[in-house]
Amino acid sequence: MVASLFKSRKIAAVVVGADRVASNGDTANKIGTYQIAVVAKHHAVPFYVAAPSTSIDFEISEGDRIEIEQRPDREMTHIGEHRIAAPGIRCWNPAFDVTPANLITGIITEKGVFAPNDIRKLLELQ
Repeated sequence: MVASLFKSRKIAAVVVGADRVASNGDTANKIGTYQIAVVAKHHAVPFYVAAPSTSIDFEISEGDRIEIEQRPDREMTHIGEHRIAAPGIRCWNPAFDVTPANLITGIITEKGVFAPNDIRKLLELQ
């Protein structure tokens, strides 16, 4: 559905949140954010991340170093106590994904909007 909306030119810009931002601008957010950024880039739609500056972790150099929470596969294979997947089926169930900085137009904070490669400027403002 998201790709169809982009294709029909019904989306002028995207703003998502972030749970953590690495010092290079890579951003971790709820699973599915990365795919929206890819489609936005393909359709030349600006993609912004809005997060408080406290979400930026200058100790983490890049998104590959952000630890991603893995949720139990039972969340995908069961509803309550009832199994809805075939026996033996296992799932990979990450809670977050990482959007690379090159897909992000800007990072919006309470201190201004920064290009992903410029977020280190926030250190000067603190």
